[in-house]
Amino acid sequence: MANRGLRCYQVLCAATETGEKMAPTKKGILERLNAGEIVIGDGGFVFALEKRGYVKAGPWTPEATVTHPEAVRQLHREFLRAGANVMQAFTFYASDDKLENRGQTLKITGTQVNEAACDLAREVANEGDALVAGGVCQTPSYLSCKSETEVKAIFKKQLEVFAKKNVDFLIAEYFEHVEEAEWAVQVLKTSGKPVAASLCIGPEGDMHGVSPGECAVRLVKAGAQIVGVNCHFDPLTCVKAVKMMKEAVEKAGLKAHYMVQPLAYHTPDCNCQGFIDLPEFPFGLEPRILTRWDMHKYAREAYNAGIRFIGGCCGFEPYHIRAVAEELAPERGFLPAASEKHGNWGAGLEMHTKPWVRARARRDYWENLKPASGRPLCASLSVPDGWGVTRGHADLLQQKEATTKDQLKQLFDRSKTH
Repeated sequence: MANRGLRCYQVLCAATETGEKMAPTKKGILERLNAGEIVIGDGGFVFALEKRGYVKAGPWTPEATVTHPEAVRQLHREFLRAGANVMQAFTFYASDDKLENRGQTLKITGTQVNEAACDLAREVANEGDALVAGGVCQTPSYLSCKSETEVKAIFKKQLEVFAKKNVDFLIAEYFEHVEEAEWAVQVLKTSGKPVAASLCIGPEGDMHGVSPGECAVRLVKAGAQIVGVNCHFDPLTCVKAVKMMKEAVEKAGLKAHYMVQPLAYHTPDCNCQGFIDLPEFPFGLEPRILTRWDMHKYAREAYNAGIRFIGGCCGFEPYHIRAVAEELAPERGFLPAASEKHGNWGAGLEMHTKPWVRARARRDYWENLKPASGRPLCASLSVPDGWGVTRGHADLLQQKEATTKDQLKQLFDRSKTH
């Protein structure tokens, strides 16, 4: 015991001399989920940072980790304060084939982006009891029908960074086709770290019609310990899809944990492709944003469905995650730090100067409110574009060159016929 104590003291002194911080040992993702704990994810970085002026809509690539690290760091910090205990490194679309797609002229490599993202996520995670997740997602190469070997090589290159930076676990997320997700899981599993797999699908299944249940079974067999859905659909639609996954996995006699990270937008009018087919995508979606009170309902529905990894994707801001954390505070046993500035169910309004606003300081008011859009001439629903193309169709062949005016004209003309 004396020797162990001396060794610990020597390690601490050495770390202090070199400026290293001794981070406390944290329970891993599977330890938490196996113990029945609720894990709260963060929100949609690409949309949040696009609105803040650090990400370009269209490519949706995360070079801001290198060019504006302070913006990425601050958003991580806000989600941590709001209650998230997973800091997902901002590595969405951080593969070289995506960074070079359709005329991008960046001089920043995927490795640089991924390394910076991991460092920022770890820095903020160490400020609380949060884990760092490294993520890979669908690739232009897969849509262009490149081989399994070529696509897996892209994931392996990202995985090299995640291994070097020693992230806590890995997420294969935002996959429209279960086949590509399986390839990603197979690569990530070679690290020996826990792997989660999350598809951007709804109850209709992936883009080739594979049901959510079959997708989940295939992902578990590929090695994923956590399965679920993210993005493309609203919270309750995503919860419905994960329920289908859970039922199929259990029926197959397999075991897994479940995750859900949906949009913060109402999408009752979406087809199987999700919100990217809506005419409002991506610059007119604000009227569809869920309120914080909608998020309370989502959190409870997800929890009641047996989902224990609950977070958000595009459209989620820190106050949405705070609402999730507040709804699940009884089960978690604590409120997030950001609740210091937020009264339960509008209780802070008790201090308002106007009596009719003070009268809104109650749960039943906000739970039963049907918010107006303030747009008298707008329909409540849209008709999705839905051109019906997916992997294997010539329209989805990707290119490094910028989209030409002639190519755009063909698209503009075609859009008028749909």
